[in-house]
Amino acid sequence: MREALKRCSPSTFEAAVQFRKTGNPEHVPAVVIGVIERFVEPDLRVKLKDADDDLRLIEDLGIDSLTMMEIVILVEDILQLSINNDELRNLRTVGDVKTFIDCKIRDLPLPKPTKFLPIEHIGAVMPIQPPFLFLNEASVSSSGANGKYKISGQEFFLQGHFKDNPVMPASIMLEALGQLAVLFLLEGLVAEPGKVVSPQTIFFTGCEGVRAHRMCKPGDILTLSIKPKRMKMPLATFEGSIRVGQEKAAIAEEITLTFGFADVVSHPPAVNGAKLPGAVVTKTGDESTPPLRAAMGA
Repeated sequence: MREALKRCSPSTFEAAVQFRKTGNPEHVPAVVIGVIERFVEPDLRVKLKDADDDLRLIEDLGIDSLTMMEIVILVEDILQLSINNDELRNLRTVGDVKTFIDCKIRDLPLPKPTKFLPIEHIGAVMPIQPPFLFLNEASVSSSGANGKYKISGQEFFLQGHFKDNPVMPASIMLEALGQLAVLFLLEGLVAEPGKVVSPQTIFFTGCEGVRAHRMCKPGDILTLSIKPKRMKMPLATFEGSIRVGQEKAAIAEEITLTFGFADVVSHPPAVNGAKLPGAVVTKTGDESTPPLRAAMGA
């Protein structure tokens, strides 16, 4: 094993030794991060220092399909497990890899793949719309959601916050985290059969433990992250954080939203007077709403 990990850090080798001795899955993230770091170009390794689960393997770390195979083969050897090639297709981020390996070791069901949502999709499903939508892109998994927002400097509220010194209001940063939580409810929450979360039922109810650590100004890119803490309709509680680069910008220990379900009713849409199968609309009580979630299966 020492020979296999000779180009990895000493901490990676030590974590691998401890895993072999104890079988404790808590050592797995250090092994996985260490192996990924070994194959990443030196100038990109700094991105792995904080083990950011939202880092994309291809776009952020430059890992191609052949390199990914090398990583998997080494992880298989060190952790003594077997990974099917077809299972690799859904691994898009560092967090995906860590969660996948952890599930394999614990013999748990594999999680659903992370969904990456461009601004067009976000705008189509969110009840909040520009100019009050503070998500440029997002990803949603079974364990939470991540997003980005670049402060352009053209936001309407910066005209008076503050005079000759534009600063992103902390309340708007909290709003952005709340919007990411809304997106998780719409795209990541698994509802009971025949139900979906209705956008018309989601509202902010409260927050606890909010701290602002850094001023955020035009040109800054906010990296947002939320994770669900408690989910029981009609309340959903999340923890959230915002970073700019490697710097902590804000945290919220608890953000609570209300939500409700709506029935899924299939109706064929009319096209030039003819009906085609496959349309999905939501219905709450006696009122129908537009098919906001038609792109869910994409």
